[in-house]
Amino acid sequence: QVHFVESGGGLVQPGGSLRLSCAATKSIFSIIGMGWYRLAPGREREQVAYITNGDTTGYADSVKGRFTISRDSAKNSVYLQMNNLKPDDTAVYYCNSRDGTYSWGQGTQVTVSS
Repeated sequence: QVHFVESGGGLVQPGGSLRLSCAATKSIFSIIGMGWYRLAPGREREQVAYITNGDTTGYADSVKGRFTISRDSAKNSVYLQMNNLKPDDTAVYYCNSRDGTYSWGQGTQVTVSS
């Protein structure tokens, strides 16, 4: 069973930046693609970014140009650099496989507020 541990969230002002990290308990990144998701109150969980095992990336329209996903297979980790954060980015952020088939971790809270 693979587990994910997310970290790096916090409180930031609009326009600020955060870098989220996700560590997997097993080496899976060489096999499957990974994604970052977020869940905000009153909304469904949405995938905001993904990276394939060939390092192709994709982003939701709402974060395109502001968020960057990357991976370090040697560290079994995936990252999400978030710039120019907006209040609508406030959510709990999770990582999972690109198709979201593994168990969800605890996530990391991101709050964008002045």
